[in-house]
Amino acid sequence: MASTSLLQSSLESQCLVSRAAPCNASAKSAVRASLSALRLPLGGRRLATEAQKRTVANAGRTIVVASTETDKKSDGKVPDVAPSQEGDSAVRQLLGIRGGNKEEDIWKIRLQLTKPVTWVPLIWGVLCGAAASGNFEWTLKDVSMAVVCMFLSGPLLTGYTQTMNDWYDREIDAINEPNRPIPSGAISEFDVIAQIWILLLAAMGVAYGLDVWAGHDFPILLALSAGGSLISYIYSAPPLKLKQSGWIGNYALGSSYISLPWWAGQALFGTLTFDVVVLTLLYSIAGLGIAIVNDFKSIEGDRKMGLQSLPVAFGVDTAKWICVASIDVTQLSVAGYLLATGKTTYGLVLLALIAPQIFFQFTLFLPDPMKNDVKYQASAQPFLVFGLLCTALAIGNQ
Repeated sequence: MASTSLLQSSLESQCLVSRAAPCNASAKSAVRASLSALRLPLGGRRLATEAQKRTVANAGRTIVVASTETDKKSDGKVPDVAPSQEGDSAVRQLLGIRGGNKEEDIWKIRLQLTKPVTWVPLIWGVLCGAAASGNFEWTLKDVSMAVVCMFLSGPLLTGYTQTMNDWYDREIDAINEPNRPIPSGAISEFDVIAQIWILLLAAMGVAYGLDVWAGHDFPILLALSAGGSLISYIYSAPPLKLKQSGWIGNYALGSSYISLPWWAGQALFGTLTFDVVVLTLLYSIAGLGIAIVNDFKSIEGDRKMGLQSLPVAFGVDTAKWICVASIDVTQLSVAGYLLATGKTTYGLVLLALIAPQIFFQFTLFLPDPMKNDVKYQASAQPFLVFGLLCTALAIGNQ
């Protein structure tokens, strides 16, 4: 600021108007206006140069004014990501979350296709199943078997499902998320197909290995893995492509995230009983609601591609209420079941875990489901998954 004032004073005293006429008031005013435009915020620095000059026309006379330049030049390009957001964008890319960087490293792209952020519910489901079995013990063998089963349900089978889903959704993603690896051309068709098969075959091998390790007469984990893989295929691929139907598709997705990993964990350490099958299938209705949450961000692409997701079929306002009702009514029904069967403590704990979910529904999701879908899920879903564990512990301790 001091250098600018000195420059202004010097120019006002030495301004040249045709080398003869004195500086009149209008000329000085023009000088001040020009210099005001050159001032930087507090702490900024500008260097006046003789090489750069600007002429200001005023009242038919020409005044020569020294211009300024910053001591750091810009290339004129706008960065794709703000510096403060680069780290967050890189993490989003690795986790497979919308809004991540466009990556060129093939192994990071492969990881992105498996969407690691979606592994968590499956891993948690295995934990719930192990707890519900009533036979899990904190021994090296049991912990190791549980970890391998989590690896089966998460990175392998969920990775297979997400990669295949991205493959069959490439045309929709070209509309909704054009920076995804497949529609952007970041990974070849051969690499995508190879990844799908490698993950599927590895999952079948690990599932059979767990059956042998657990001493099962019937390969229950292999059967569950094959069944889940089939559901994943008909969910994503034509001609059935269950996801085209909002109700069936979302329930298939919800049961895959809640029932199947639970069944795998319970079958690994105990016996999968009919009442548990019914209870988890009921809980999968809440999974249907969670799946609906994910549909709001894809309305534009789903509508263009003719997919009848619930937000497309019923509209945003109706679909958001269907979503929260399926989540809340399911959990309240399970809490009622626990209370009615004498598991009072577990029932009350589950009710306490439902309350904050309803709070976040009314403060985040219902006001704007398209804008706040991610915030809502991050805020509410931890309480839902702890409710699952609470129910599993109630079953395991009967």
